[in-house]
Amino acid sequence: MKKIVFGFAVMALAVASAADTYRVTLFQPSVVAGKELKPGEYKVTVDGNKAVISQGKNNSVQADVKVESADTKYGATSVRYMNGEGKYKVQEIRVGNTKTKLVFSNQDQAG
Repeated sequence: MKKIVFGFAVMALAVASAADTYRVTLFQPSVVAGKELKPGEYKVTVDGNKAVISQGKNNSVQADVKVESADTKYGATSVRYMNGEGKYKVQEIRVGNTKTKLVFSNQDQAG
């Protein structure tokens, strides 16, 4: 019985480690997948082509994302916006000290 429990624990750990997690600071109200996020610190968890941006337990949004790799590392984390209808929509997040760029799509649909 202990072997079965251990097997499930190892499998759960492997699944949990499949997602990448980053930190980002939004300095202005920002729209992701149709939801407006207030300025502040957020955790971004990427699993495949989905990203969850969260702050605390009850404030999160899920969005479609494409993970791209740059030729060189980004010096700092930065957020690029598209300005539409007076709102700043997150277009991409460039993750500091990595070559990772998160490109967001379907910005007008809630996730």
